[in-house]
Amino acid sequence: MNKSELISAIAESANLTKVDAGRALDGFIAAVTKALSAGDTVALVGFGTYSVKERAERKGRNPQSGEEIIIKAAKTPTFKAGKSLKDAVN
Repeated sequence: MNKSELISAIAESANLTKVDAGRALDGFIAAVTKALSAGDTVALVGFGTYSVKERAERKGRNPQSGEEIIIKAAKTPTFKAGKSLKDAVN
C-alpha cells in the first residue's frame, strides 16, 4: 500500500474527502516527526510505539575496496508493534 492508497482507505473508512484524509495523514506524519525530533515517543495503544534509539559508533567495511571504515553514531527512528497489531497480523 502506498500513500495515495492509504489516503483513499482513510477517506473511505472515516467518510472524508480524499483531500481531508490527505491533510489528516500529513498532519499525523508531521506530529510524529516533530515528537521524535524532540526526543519524545509516540504511543498508540494497541497499534504500536514510535521512538528514537541511539546507535553507537561502530566499525564497518567499504564493500568495494574492503577498507575498514568507522560508521558514526546516529539516532534512528524505530517502531515497535503493539499486541493488537501483532495479533491481527498473525
